[in-house]
This record gives sequence, structure tokens and C-alpha cells, in this order.
Amino acid sequence: MELRTETQNLLDMLSSNKKQLDKIVLDFLPKSAESAEIQLLYDMMKDYPSRGGKGLRGSLCILWCELFSGKKQNALVSAAALELFQNWILIHDDIEDGSDLRRGLPALHKKHGVELSINAGDALHGKMWELLLTNKGIVGADLTLKILSEFTSMLNETTEGQQIELSWTYLNNWDISEKDYLVMVTKKAAWYTCITPCRLGVLLSSVDRNDEGRLPTSTSKIMERIIDFGTNLGIAFQIVDDVLNLTADESKYGKEILGDLFEGKRTIMLIHLLDHLEKKRQAEVLEILSKQRSEKSADEIRRVFDLMKENGSIDYARGVASNHSRLAMESFDELTSEQSKMHPRISRNTRFLLEYLSSRDY
Repeated sequence: MELRTETQNLLDMLSSNKKQLDKIVLDFLPKSAESAEIQLLYDMMKDYPSRGGKGLRGSLCILWCELFSGKKQNALVSAAALELFQNWILIHDDIEDGSDLRRGLPALHKKHGVELSINAGDALHGKMWELLLTNKGIVGADLTLKILSEFTSMLNETTEGQQIELSWTYLNNWDISEKDYLVMVTKKAAWYTCITPCRLGVLLSSVDRNDEGRLPTSTSKIMERIIDFGTNLGIAFQIVDDVLNLTADESKYGKEILGDLFEGKRTIMLIHLLDHLEKKRQAEVLEILSKQRSEKSADEIRRVFDLMKENGSIDYARGVASNHSRLAMESFDELTSEQSKMHPRISRNTRFLLEYLSSRDY
């Protein structure tokens, strides 16, 4: 009963934060235009932001700000910009992966075509930076520049990770080690899902406590240590997401089940499977996975999935995720020991959200 109550409290908090962040984003996006063509663009820009989602990254930013004695109000714009970031990169990601669904509905390019959807993603990208500039009137010019720098680093890391993953598919490269996979997901997932939201929260907590734009030494050290913490959490998050792509209830998950296999994604389960198959069977699996998505049959993909279960690849992945989650939580407890004493309720909410990221079932 207590766990269900904690879970409901978490979901209620996420829902409340998401409503606030959605309002900021949707109020900020342009609404009407005299031109029918531009009106379509505006409608497309609002599509993904209007589809719901959990707002995990925005909530992480808010919670870490509050945990370090900052004001939620100071974090809202940056948290909303994190949600905008996710939406525009998802538009591009869905195109690059050839995905059919996003949050239970047809992907934007399935509704409006690739060319218009790329442009809508670009437009959202620009609005993200424009929204961030409004921070100047909330937290001042110096801190706004630091926030912009954090977003720049996040964008660089994320696109580098995406480049690695897309290159593996484009070059039909299957000589991928677990270490290679971890580097890719650290860049592609950990920075924008965990590292940057938490660093932004701590950065924003320093409003009214910094001196002429200089961060307190303690704040700078904590932000540096968040990189290791967030790397472990982000790895756990992405592996769980990869497992869910194979095993989740599609009605809850909101994306195509087994879609990663159809797309030929290099996941830790697939790497484990290929390492544990005899050469003849390995060649058969690679022949299936190397086909174009449209050439793969549902029966072929199901066979690969069954082999993953038979060879313990999914259980192995869950174990790796659990280990990285444990390391992350140990780091969190050490990093925030003083703050947890000062703000026990916020600390519990933050810790529960972090645990949820690596143990969710959809």
C-alpha cells in the first residue's frame, strides 16, 4: 500500500509539473497565421508537445533546483525548454529511424511527410533557444548564458551519440561491443535525460547566491560530479527503454513493440545475443537484421526475439541496468546527503523519480 501511495504521489507530481511546463511551451509557440502554409507549420509544431508524455526531464530539473534550496519558479522556463528539446529531436529521430508511432499516435512524418516534418522540427529547435533567452528577465544575463552553454553541451553530446548509432545502421556495422554501446547511449541518452536536467537544476538553485555571475565553488563541484551520476542513471534508463521496446504493453508504451529489431537498432540485448550464438545461427540472425525494414517479416523478427529470451539476453540487459542504477543511487545519496537533511520530502520525491527512471514498465 505504501509503495502504491508513493507511486501515486510521484505520478501526481509529474502530472502537475507537466501541466505547468506544457502551458509554458504551448503559450509560447505561435498560434495563428494568415498564410495557410504557415498555419500548417504552427499546427505541426504543437503536435508532439500536445501529445502528453511524462515530463521526466523537466521534473528532474525542477526537483534538483528545489533540493539545493532553489525556487521552482526560477527553473520553470529551463525545464519547459528541456521538453521542447525532446520534442524537436523526437521529430527528427522518428524520421531517421523510420518509426511509425510516437506516444500512441502516428509519427509526424507519417501524417505530413518527411520534408514538412523536418522543417517543423527545425522550427521547434529555434523556439527552444528563443524560450531560453527569456530567462534573462528571470535569472539574469550571466546565468542565462550559463544555461545556454549547458543546452549547447547537451545538444553536442546528443547529436554525437545519434551519429554513432545512425552510422552503425548506415554502414551495416555489427562489430559492436558492449563498451561501444555504452559510449553511444551515454552521449545519446544520458546527457539529455539525466545529466543536463540535474546540472541545470543545481545551476538554477544558485540564483541570488552567486557573485557577479560566478558560481560558488561547491556548486561547480557538484555539477561536475553529476556527470558520473547521470551517466550511470542514463545508461540504466536507456537499457530499460530498450527492454521495454521488446516486452512492454504497446497500449501503455506508446511506441511500436519490437520496433528496434525492425529498425536494426544495436542494443545491449542484441550484442549479448550475437556474442552467445554459434557462427551459423549468428549469420542467420545478421542476415535478417541487415535487411531493410520493409523486407523484414514479423515472423523473422519474432524468431530473433525468441532467441534473445532463450539465450538470456533480456535478463542480462536487466542485470546491467540494475547495476548502473545501483551505482547512480549510491552517488545520489552521497551527493545530496546534506540537502536530504534540509529538504527530506523533496529528496524522497527526487530519489523515487530516479528509481522510477530505471524500473518503469512503460
